[in-house]
Amino acid sequence: MTLGELQRSGRERLVAAGIPSAALDATLLLCHAAQVRRETVMAYPEHAVDDGRAVAYTALVERRAAREPVSRILGRREFWSLDFALGEAVLDPRPDTETLVRAALDWLVPRGPSRILDLGTGSGCILLALLHERPEDTGAGIDVSPAALGVARRNAASLGLGGRAVFAAGDWLDAVGDGVADLVVANPPYIAHADLAALEPEVRLFDPAAALDGGGDGLDAYRALSRDLRRVTRPGGAAFLEIGAGQENAVYTLLLKGGAVTVRRHADLAGRVRVLAAEF
Repeated sequence: MTLGELQRSGRERLVAAGIPSAALDATLLLCHAAQVRRETVMAYPEHAVDDGRAVAYTALVERRAAREPVSRILGRREFWSLDFALGEAVLDPRPDTETLVRAALDWLVPRGPSRILDLGTGSGCILLALLHERPEDTGAGIDVSPAALGVARRNAASLGLGGRAVFAAGDWLDAVGDGVADLVVANPPYIAHADLAALEPEVRLFDPAAALDGGGDGLDAYRALSRDLRRVTRPGGAAFLEIGAGQENAVYTLLLKGGAVTVRRHADLAGRVRVLAAEF
């Protein structure tokens, strides 16, 4: 079959499965299976594809039809224009989380070499994006999952940041010493337990539950963090936390009770408050 025929058949299968981004997803999977660029698919639809690669493509399309995200199928996700490997133990990074990176970078701009602590680091995408932009900074990523830490270490190595990033096992701030960080960043689990069943299949079935489930009201992680953030930050330090919809006021109050001097709000591109920044 040709590239054009395969792309068309894949698109039709994904449309039938109710995938909104059927055309794009079919093209991305075809590029992966046939080892060609998107430009090639568009410019040379008559290009023949050998049977082995065509069969592989069909299998990938079926995985997507079963609602497995393209990023999971390919094992990679672009975040902050960097390429990150994924694994079953880590959250698939979302573009919305770039709001956290952008806000944290703005805070770091006037400061000299800084120490960054990333809690629930997962793939390491937040910490590594910051270190990529800040060549003099160093950082540590903490995660309760050994498998997630393995993914983060591989990403640090592939991005050439292994010398400035270390990763260690821990349950939030329990094993973290006093005054170790200028900046703390985190994208904690913030979905209320009862709401998990309503998530899209791409999230509910393929993201690790531990990275989603925020407890009865979605605020369990924020309660744990707010108790210790002041202790682990150096004087003049700050913590930037991503939050879920409707959680702004509750997390704001927790951070103030935890000793924050000020708490600033940062909105995403849609205008929704996505990040709270507590200064200590």
